[in-house]
Amino acid sequence: MKILSIDKVRQADQYTIEHELIRSIDLMERAAGQVFEWLLPRLKADNKVLFFCGTGNNGGDGLVVARLLYEKGFEPKVYMVGNLDKMSLDCQDEVYLFQSRTGITPTLIQSAEDFPIFTQGEIIIDALFGSGLNRAVTGVAGELIEHLNRQQAIRISIDIASGLFADSPSPNAAIFRPDYTLTFQVPKLAFMMPENDPYVGQLEILDIQLHPQFLLEVETNNFLVDKEMIQPMIHHRPKYSHKGTYGHALLVAGSEGKTGAAILGAKSCLRTGVGLLSVLLPKAAWNPLMAAVPEAMIHTDDKLDKFNAIGVGPGLGMDDDAQRLVRHLIQDAQVPLVMDADALNILSENPTWLSFLPSKTILTPHPKEFERLFGKTSTSFERLELLRDMAFGYGIIIVLKGANTAVAMPNGAVFFNSTGNPGMATAGSGDVLTGIILSLLAQRYTPEEAAVLGVYLHGLAGDIAASNLSQEALIASDITENIGKAFSSLRGA
Repeated sequence: MKILSIDKVRQADQYTIEHELIRSIDLMERAAGQVFEWLLPRLKADNKVLFFCGTGNNGGDGLVVARLLYEKGFEPKVYMVGNLDKMSLDCQDEVYLFQSRTGITPTLIQSAEDFPIFTQGEIIIDALFGSGLNRAVTGVAGELIEHLNRQQAIRISIDIASGLFADSPSPNAAIFRPDYTLTFQVPKLAFMMPENDPYVGQLEILDIQLHPQFLLEVETNNFLVDKEMIQPMIHHRPKYSHKGTYGHALLVAGSEGKTGAAILGAKSCLRTGVGLLSVLLPKAAWNPLMAAVPEAMIHTDDKLDKFNAIGVGPGLGMDDDAQRLVRHLIQDAQVPLVMDADALNILSENPTWLSFLPSKTILTPHPKEFERLFGKTSTSFERLELLRDMAFGYGIIIVLKGANTAVAMPNGAVFFNSTGNPGMATAGSGDVLTGIILSLLAQRYTPEEAAVLGVYLHGLAGDIAASNLSQEALIASDITENIGKAFSSLRGA
């Protein structure tokens, strides 16, 4: 799914209006109708629904939803904030429609004295400011947002939380804190940024049927990875295939006291479908590995010619032998590489090696590892541009791990993941991801596919595990044990 800038969302609106020969207010009615359809089945007859509307088109959306609820027997309360003399034309029309069809006049909020008093069980609908906001919310509107944030109520934002900037860092000012954001057609880039998590809540993307031709042709370099994008990537396994069909992977991992990292990576690699797996690790760890993962083989020399892909880093350590080994792989490997954990730490201590990484090498840093590799940034937007620049500049793929893991490609595109949960923030989770990506590389998925599909599978397996065990009880090996169910889910089983 494409993530579009607000300018391109406006273009999509205009294209739809021109090519469907409809009015802008008709598109507003369509969008608000989708909010209504989402909201109605979640309401109880005695719910108190309070709408807080601005004087722009976001306020118009709120007025439409309030009118539709009234027609279903609810008694919505509508409050308006802003300069009524500068109301958008569509919002003016919606005020008239609301008043004429309901007999209710919206209450104008001019000062804090006009703020409603809340009791219990209210539902707050935020329709104050939309995605086009480009200045900090201050004054009465800012005070109102802070007042609403303090209430023990369910809070819902239409399209985007009021006060949140869609395409750039938001100011240090009032921002609405929704439990749900009901956004239109495509996600906003701001929703992918960690610091904005309090201002998004649970994201719901509502299809308002913007013109499909525009959405197909519009260019962007930001994407949200969803099931529809992932399913066509998965390879079909022919009836007459054999283990050689699915590649031979080499995992370089483990050191004294860190055999578990190698075991986790090996198990996840095998569970993801690789034909053969060899593991290069210290001799003292051979027996534990063979006992835990009998399907894996031990690799005992530095020859690399029989492998289809190589993964390096989990539990490797950073001694001189580990550094020599990483350098050897960078210089001599002729197959796709995925590098994680200590391999990344070694790179950060030898930054000149970055220029010698084979094309489309996959690096999988968490935020601190990324910072050690490429430098500090002050906001997630700034870090995103650094991520994009580094992937482009070095011709590599960077998987920046976290919520909405971002996969940056050498061509400047960034793919944000939509699976995963906080329960996956546990020791060994990254080792599992390395094994998954390594397996896909060995099976001859392209590096781009291996990175995007691997991250999605990892998160989906984690979601399945959390649904069965809880986020709190989830451990890394639970992710591995649910890779099969993740594949089955994607195949529709």
